[in-house]
Amino acid sequence: MRRYHDFLEKIRDSIFVEDQLPEQADIIFVPGNGYPHMARKAAELYQEGRSARILPSGKYSVTVGAFEKAGQECDVYGTGFETEWQFLQRVLLYHGVPEEAILREEQATYTYENAVFSRKVTEQAGISVKKAILCCKNYHAGRALMYYQLLYPETEFYVAPVSVDGITKENWAETEKGIEEVTEEVKRIFCQFSLLMKLK
Repeated sequence: MRRYHDFLEKIRDSIFVEDQLPEQADIIFVPGNGYPHMARKAAELYQEGRSARILPSGKYSVTVGAFEKAGQECDVYGTGFETEWQFLQRVLLYHGVPEEAILREEQATYTYENAVFSRKVTEQAGISVKKAILCCKNYHAGRALMYYQLLYPETEFYVAPVSVDGITKENWAETEKGIEEVTEEVKRIFCQFSLLMKLK
């Protein structure tokens, strides 16, 4: 039974990553998604003075082929978005982040591309990223961090995770939905890691 609990703890700790945030970072990254929660968190951190720049990233999911409208809170943020970046920008603007503080990346269609294209954006802008905050869904944190660290090996990352559906580090193994989401995340990590190894 002890091995079972150890196994669950290892899964939990590799998927759910959270850090104490620095007073100041060079940039806040927001990987593409169709939920406002992560961009709201980034806006909150901006208002706290944690960073002067935010880089939302995303076109739409490669598996869907279009921007999904689920989780948009259309009554608050409106409709008609063609990319995840457009939606995330709207959320940031709505919550007081000035347009000039928001960088643009809307080519990425999956998490690894979020990191790849974000790197291109920061390089083209001449931004030296020594410290970065990563705002992402809580059970997406481990995978997102892995890819951003791969593309920014010289950068110190701090994860600011957000729960969007009630699944948390503490309760994920208690519900069918939590087990399903975390299991899928583990699968994605191994499948995508094997693809990355082939690229090297």
